[in-house]
Formats: sequence, C-alpha cells, structure tokens
Amino acid sequence: MDNHLAEELERWRGRIDDIDLELVRLLNERARCAEEIGMIKLVLGLDAYSPEREEEVMNNVTASNPGPLSPQAVKRLFERIIDESRSVERLAMVKKKNKGGTL
Repeated sequence: MDNHLAEELERWRGRIDDIDLELVRLLNERARCAEEIGMIKLVLGLDAYSPEREEEVMNNVTASNPGPLSPQAVKRLFERIIDESRSVERLAMVKKKNKGGTL
C-alpha cells in the first residue's frame, strides 16, 4: 500500500475515533438530561413516553440534517437514541419512586 495513503487512512481513522469519543460524551450528557426529565415527569404524574415530543425531536433532527446521511438514516439513529433515552428516563423514575423522594 502507498505509504502516503496509509498515513491518510490512519489520520481519518484517528478523526473517527475522536468523533466517537465525543459522541459517547454527548450521548451520556443526553441521558443525564433524560434522567432529570424523568424526575420532573414523575412529580407531574406524566408517563416517560411522549409521542408528541418524540415526533418533535425527529422533525427537528431530520430538518436540520445537511447530509451525507439520508433523512431515513438520521431517523433510524434517533429512534435508537430516543429509545435508550426513554429507558434511562423510566429507570430514573422507578428508582425515584422506590425511594419515595421528591425533587
């Protein structure tokens, strides 16, 4: 393999590794937000599942997508992110309910 191309490949892979670490950090930050939202929903007597809000998120992320990911790809990714965030939210709600605490 051409040494220049091999170096270029490694630079791009390094960039992807950096982006992956940033994505993990941001996804965990999003999950912490979901935990807080779960606490508030518990006090308000709301369910973790909010189809209107999820639709709003989907519309927001697909409308702001410049590509090269297709709108369908962004939607699939965010379906998973929202599903996992909802799980974190529900778990936080259950833990809080079991402790009997308030905000």
